[in-house]
Amino acid sequence: MRPRAFGYEVIYPAIRWSMLFLLFGLVAGCALSPLSQQDIAAEIRARYETDFETLPLAYQRHYAQRLYRLTGDERYLPPLREFGARLVASLTQEMAGLELEGYAASRAAGMLARYPERTAKQRRRKQMLGEWGEMLFAKHLAFRMNQARFHGLLNDDQLPGIDRAMAYLDGQPYQDFLTAPEVIEVYAAQVANLTYDLYGLGVADLRDEAKAAFRTHYPPTRDAALSKASFRNKIYGMTHFVIADSDYYQHPVSAEEHAWILDYFDAQLARILAETKEDIYTEVGISFLLAGLVDHPVVAHTRQALERAYDPRARMIPSEFGGTDLARGEHRNVLAIMLLDWPGQLYAGPVLERGVSGEGACCSGQLFLELEAL
Repeated sequence: MRPRAFGYEVIYPAIRWSMLFLLFGLVAGCALSPLSQQDIAAEIRARYETDFETLPLAYQRHYAQRLYRLTGDERYLPPLREFGARLVASLTQEMAGLELEGYAASRAAGMLARYPERTAKQRRRKQMLGEWGEMLFAKHLAFRMNQARFHGLLNDDQLPGIDRAMAYLDGQPYQDFLTAPEVIEVYAAQVANLTYDLYGLGVADLRDEAKAAFRTHYPPTRDAALSKASFRNKIYGMTHFVIADSDYYQHPVSAEEHAWILDYFDAQLARILAETKEDIYTEVGISFLLAGLVDHPVVAHTRQALERAYDPRARMIPSEFGGTDLARGEHRNVLAIMLLDWPGQLYAGPVLERGVSGEGACCSGQLFLELEAL
């Protein structure tokens, strides 16, 4: 048997008993009592943390970062320290590259060439991004620099080329990009993410402009005419205005400031549950939790939808088409853990050691892949 990551030597008693009852029920053909929401979250955690090392590094970072912010558990620090080393190495390389004429344009072209084209949505996004010059690279750089900020690594000691990178970011046409209807229509969540990355870095505060453009593009009067894909894009974008405002689960947000989003989710919940998928409606529920509305009916209904979606044999939430691939399902399942077992507090950071070194670390852009599967 492989060693278990994060010290999962013993599965929680509740999980052990629930699995025994499941086995008995399968043998005897008797009806089973459903697991509690906390038991489901614990089973998903055990599933992922048993095979954590099989996940690609980008997904390891995504999972460990969220579980640390949910629990503050130091068991999640080692993969984040490794991520910090890779992040410093990669940003050091980018900042050195920016000294060279044409570097950013070349990086953007290379990233566009490697952009996936498996689905119609990916092809639409690739075509759109190809019309915005260096924006794909600028967005990617802002994302990684904001990650460094979250982990206490955005300083002259770790990254002596910060001023050069900030000067590059300052020169990009963000307002045009973030408010363009053709961008919002296929890239709504990334519009919200970039808006808050720029704000967090002190590059630009375009929050009001981005929200106004989003609401103009997606007024309630348009809802009836939206395709399923466009409706999903709208809802996912709205969740990310809330989530990005929390610095990705590091602190609560204002329910009043996001009332236009939360009220809409409440009014449209039936359609959200019917037309979106688990990743999206789970983030809808989490949006209320981040706003402190833990007893809101939307939270209960989205949790119940996850309970119905849970596969006890796979010990995870499958995709909408029944897929149980561990890596492809990481985003969906870490969100499920968060919604089903929300804590009493959130944990910022973590701030990583100032001695994090990127020497010899792999600098492949794949390690910093933004999860754009939705």
